[in-house]
Amino acid sequence: MSRIALDISGMTCAACSARVAKALSRVDGVGDAEVNLALERANIELSGDVTVERLIAAVEKAGYGATLRSSDEARRREADTQREAARLAEERQTLLRFAVSALLSLALVVGTLPMMAGTGHAWIGPWTQAALAAGVMLVSGTRFYGEAFNAVRGGSANMAVLVSLGTSVAFFASLIEVIRGNTHAHLYFEAAAVVLTLVMLGKYLEARAKRGAGAALAALGKLQPAEAELMTGGNARKVPVETLRKGDVVLVRPGGRFPCDGIIVSGRSSVDEALVTGESLPVERGEGDPVLTGTINGEAALEVRVTRVGDDTRLARMARLVEEAQTGSAPIQRLVDRISAIFVPIILVVAAATFLVWWLALGDPAEGLAAMIAVLVIACPCALGLATPTALVAGTGSAARAGILIRDIETLERAGEIGIVAFDKTGTLTAGRPVAASAIALDGDASSMLALAAAVEAKSEHPLGKALVGYARAEGIAFADAKEVRAIYGQGLSGVVGIETVAVGNERLAKSLGAGEAEIFSLTQKLGANGTLVFILVAGKLVGGLRFADQPRPEAAAAIADLHARGLRTAMLTGDNDAAAKTIGDAAGVDDIRAQLQPEEKVAALKSLAAEADAAIAFVGDGVNDGPALATARLGIALSSGTDVAREAAPITLMRPDLRLVSAALDIASRTKRTIRQNLGWAFVYNLVGIPLAASGMLSPVLAGAAMAFSSVSVVANSLLLARWKPKKG
Repeated sequence: MSRIALDISGMTCAACSARVAKALSRVDGVGDAEVNLALERANIELSGDVTVERLIAAVEKAGYGATLRSSDEARRREADTQREAARLAEERQTLLRFAVSALLSLALVVGTLPMMAGTGHAWIGPWTQAALAAGVMLVSGTRFYGEAFNAVRGGSANMAVLVSLGTSVAFFASLIEVIRGNTHAHLYFEAAAVVLTLVMLGKYLEARAKRGAGAALAALGKLQPAEAELMTGGNARKVPVETLRKGDVVLVRPGGRFPCDGIIVSGRSSVDEALVTGESLPVERGEGDPVLTGTINGEAALEVRVTRVGDDTRLARMARLVEEAQTGSAPIQRLVDRISAIFVPIILVVAAATFLVWWLALGDPAEGLAAMIAVLVIACPCALGLATPTALVAGTGSAARAGILIRDIETLERAGEIGIVAFDKTGTLTAGRPVAASAIALDGDASSMLALAAAVEAKSEHPLGKALVGYARAEGIAFADAKEVRAIYGQGLSGVVGIETVAVGNERLAKSLGAGEAEIFSLTQKLGANGTLVFILVAGKLVGGLRFADQPRPEAAAAIADLHARGLRTAMLTGDNDAAAKTIGDAAGVDDIRAQLQPEEKVAALKSLAAEADAAIAFVGDGVNDGPALATARLGIALSSGTDVAREAAPITLMRPDLRLVSAALDIASRTKRTIRQNLGWAFVYNLVGIPLAASGMLSPVLAGAAMAFSSVSVVANSLLLARWKPKKG
């Protein structure tokens, strides 16, 4: 399966997005098509051979426009800029249309006040009324007439069809009466004009709100600088970012944005990573430290070796995940799309039936005409179409700003079901960096022992070796350069320091070199079993050892407390020994601790926990061995500091290693889901109540137009409340 994205133009409501999705799905070779009304975008999954031209032709045949969304970051950024400019221009044009229509409608309403109030004749004549209404039809109505024509030509009916029919019937029925000279007939010029004006106001407010809801994704796209300063021969020259290659060295000046993911090779500075990781305070970065695209350099110039550019950077992956999430469709939204596709034809039947009942059964065709117009106007399914996408765009955008990436809308559905959150230990609940907790020399000379061990481990890249060397340096111990250092697979290292043969490794290594069970046991008792033990041997004789322990993350206890406050149980699943697991678990306040688990046993433990508590379970991890558990859990949450395997297996990624974001992720997911349900509930209730009121004559066409506009705007406004969400402070 491959995926492509199209930018869609001309959509106005849920029926439009459903129509585009249906048209794309009918093309041979298309497996699935998801269309987002708020982003005006279609994500298409291809299961066979199909050209982009055929897909675009299918969309155009349905009455809409489509262009291929480029896979090149620079072109995509340029296209987004052009599209944003076009949207702003259309927004301004919509505002102008509304302003002109409002002036004409105001004159029409004021001129017909006595007639509408039933206190006398209108102050302006019927031909003047017709002229003012015609002006509104030309200024605002033509927009909807064009959209309606394209929709009908494509074999569908949308919001524009309902508005066009309702206002046209009101205008032309009144015009016929004026031409016939029937001065006593009820005229609906003001209804047609005011409805179009109110609908145009709704479209303007809608356009502004949708632009605000997608601001997070647009902001991510703007973080990538267009140019970089490439170092060649000791000099820096500006080049387009697209020309950078892995291994290049770039200069980033104070206050500049990093154009790539890379490693600092020269300089030291503070880096503001807030917009990418959500980290609020600048972090210190020096030689050997990683930096991310789009983050801001602080007070000193840095030279950075490029490791990733373009679509491979963390920023690009982040934007891609947010974009895919915002274009997705939940099961409930797919149901709404199916309903919307048949909703408009049903409303046309209901409107016709309303008129016939009023005319044939009640003998009042004039009132029947007004009721029919009101039904056509109030039933526009805009609110239904905007309910899910606007909430999804606002919610996932806010989450991304906080450093939480939610892959798809199904994740939001699952997040609300969680009853237990289970954590991996090493690298998740702990910092993943071993620290020397104790060191014992059997002859009492710990400094000499550490000098020998550090000399050998200085040649090692193993985390424990680095920790040992770091500990020796922290203690102020100088060490020589070891010779003939070799790795002993699965056991440790050996080498020659001066004239001594030194070995550093685990219990198996100590035993293989002749250390006895009794002396190993005795040293183990002195070092303590909580952690990883390293034994040091000189000339085959055990001289001492060190105990390394992983430290809990500073925020681990607060993160667990946040989850408990949400009414959730917590667990820890680890491959480490019982003593180490209990120490970390108890310090963090975890409810259930399960140790010495292989990766497949973690999966079994997850199923067991879920069955015991009869609740859905989330798993938080960071390592390769966490992949199966992350994929098996009802909800997988990965730390971005972890492996690619972990991030790919999890539908939620935390862009900074702060465990408090786990609770925040569940919070924004549940809030977004709740907002979607509120929006859909409002949209359905609105139609359920509004259509019968309109059909019964209790709602005039003018009030129906106002209610329709209010419904759409209220749904978008409710969604935009999510844009103000931030994780709990502290």
